[in-house]
Amino acid sequence: QVHLVESGGGLVQAGGSLRLSCVASGSVFDIRTMGWYRHTPGRQRALVADITTTGRTNYADSVKGRFTISRENSKDTVYLDMNDLKPDDTAVYYCNAESYDDYQKRYRSLWGQGTLVTVSS
Repeated sequence: QVHLVESGGGLVQAGGSLRLSCVASGSVFDIRTMGWYRHTPGRQRALVADITTTGRTNYADSVKGRFTISRENSKDTVYLDMNDLKPDDTAVYYCNAESYDDYQKRYRSLWGQGTLVTVSS
């Protein structure tokens, strides 16, 4: 079993910064794309940013220029540096990873438990 454990959420004022971290632990064989999604009440969970093993990144338009995703493959860890935060960024942020399941012999999409980010105006 592979588990994703997030940390770094919290309360911050508009214009402030936070860093989210997500570590994959357990029987990790191979992880492909890792990313961050967010969910707010009344909306579907949406991609914030993701990153491949080679470092290719993809961002939602709403966070381009403010958020930066990075990863340390040797540590099975992905980060999300969030700058110039806005009240609209308030959401539960979820880590996602495509992890190889050696038992099922296929890649599976895994989710963390979520971490709340609250941006006050």
